[in-house]
Amino acid sequence: MGSAIEAINLTKYYDDLLAVDHINFQVEQGEIFGFLGPNGAGKTTTIRMLTGISIPTEGTATIIGYDIQRQSVSAKEQMGIVPDVSNVYKDLSAWDNLVFTGKLYDMPKAFRESRAEELLKMFGLYERRKEKMSPFLNFAISVKRSSGLPILKSHFTLDSFS
Repeated sequence: MGSAIEAINLTKYYDDLLAVDHINFQVEQGEIFGFLGPNGAGKTTTIRMLTGISIPTEGTATIIGYDIQRQSVSAKEQMGIVPDVSNVYKDLSAWDNLVFTGKLYDMPKAFRESRAEELLKMFGLYERRKEKMSPFLNFAISVKRSSGLPILKSHFTLDSFS
């Protein structure tokens, strides 16, 4: 099948602080992989590098064969991340959060705005689209913890944006 994720000497410094020290690992497609470690071990920093949020100081990684730096959009199209803690910016509106996330994936403006509208209407939140996310977060966290509802990810390729 091939590698789903391959990290080679992945390293991250924040000024003089070494956050991730030349980590190497490989996850095969279809393999179940747990990324465990104590607080401060570099798990979040590694995930941020793999998802393109943070640029590695040294080393490289691939997602389904796509280089996370040279082919970041293609790599991002192959992944879905469900963090333990919400990555929603609580001081932005629901609309702004969705549009911002679409921009991170290089979605064209017209597509990300129509998709944001579609999603907000689907969940009955379109009329509240300009409200900050703060009031919604406690509800979302309690639903996630109590119901075990799956989080669904719509998969789009750049061809879908035309």
